[in-house]
Amino acid sequence: MTRAGDIMHAGAECVGEHDTLADAARIMRERDVGALPICGDKQKLLGILTDRDIVLKCVAEGRDPSQVEAGELAQGRPMVVEDDEDTEQVLRVMEQYRVRRLPVINHPDHELVGMISEADIARGLPQARVAEFVSVICAR
Repeated sequence: MTRAGDIMHAGAECVGEHDTLADAARIMRERDVGALPICGDKQKLLGILTDRDIVLKCVAEGRDPSQVEAGELAQGRPMVVEDDEDTEQVLRVMEQYRVRRLPVINHPDHELVGMISEADIARGLPQARVAEFVSVICAR
């Protein structure tokens, strides 16, 4: 049985809640990623920041990314999966909430240990299941 920890991208780097969106954008460029977890004190996961969030919720509104903190865009409670969860459960969560990226935490410490993206799913699962996943996520 394939588990979340088997397909995740390990070593996810957080952007701090008080870091600016400009800082987050630089990290995204350096790491070649489109999303970063937003972490608060003691690496507590507060949300997910995407490159699209920076564009739509900051730049398009005429705001300065060097003045807006990442924590301002952390909304709601992010969905997570544990590293020992079966990948079918991971896919169910992603499909149900129509999310393209999912933080992975370890058990029992609940520390962020990685992220699962569409690319990780494409590399780690059978092609037929990937096609089904993409059709659900992309459906309107």
